[in-house]
Amino acid sequence: MTLLPDAGMAQETDEVTVVVATRNRPDRLRETVPRHRAPVVVIDNGSDHPLTVDGARVIRLEENLGAAARNIGVEQARTPYVAFADDDSYWAPGMLAAAVELFRSHPRTALLTAQVRVGAENRLDPVSAGMATAPLGTPPGGAGPSVLGFLSCATVVRRDAFLAVGGFEPRLVVYGEEALLAMDLAAAGWHLSYTPDLVVHHFPEPAGRDVSARHRREIRNRMLTAVLRRPPAVIAREVVAAVRTQPSVVAGLVPDVPWALRHRRRLPREVETALRTLGN
Repeated sequence: MTLLPDAGMAQETDEVTVVVATRNRPDRLRETVPRHRAPVVVIDNGSDHPLTVDGARVIRLEENLGAAARNIGVEQARTPYVAFADDDSYWAPGMLAAAVELFRSHPRTALLTAQVRVGAENRLDPVSAGMATAPLGTPPGGAGPSVLGFLSCATVVRRDAFLAVGGFEPRLVVYGEEALLAMDLAAAGWHLSYTPDLVVHHFPEPAGRDVSARHRREIRNRMLTAVLRRPPAVIAREVVAAVRTQPSVVAGLVPDVPWALRHRRRLPREVETALRTLGN
């Protein structure tokens, strides 16, 4: 990991808490945590050995909660805004203070998602490029183009709005967990905005992750999210697509279906229309 050069690490705002969920990657944390210019809460997501991180408050969990570990960090924060980061990412200088100003000037905005620059070569992440050309436009009072998805490591949220909709759903664990949260924030009447003037640097490891397992989890979470929020036609589409490629994933989802049906809540028409506009 080769971090971009940086001059000075002074705290730039006390209105944002940076929440980092991590597991078994202490070396990464030691490189990135000092670069966050705000109070940092690290959620140790059941690491094999307890973590200690200079300059951060560490909360150790006895088990791996996946993305829902971030909820604990948000609950523990006492600032009006919370920025998420991964253990291999950090917010560029001035970005957290800039996010505070955007929230102040856009009171109906609950989520800002930044552009992500990848690696020492500073490449634009393809997800960010896609958000820049998303077809939903910028609503009146919006801080930027509307989105119904985001990369967690490049997102700042309004703490109260995040907690009011329940944060990340624990049953989704990881991979694709952002979609349900985005839907629920939009359904509650909040704006979610892509704000390319905010920048996050991400240094993912080139190998070592099980791509097949991640793909299966993403398929599973798309189906479960559809059952929780989408019309029957969308549920059927997701199930048919999964049966064609990963039938075992469909079978594995069956025990979760009764729970999902009990928690099913259809989205407002305008949110469902926006999802269809995005091709979701």
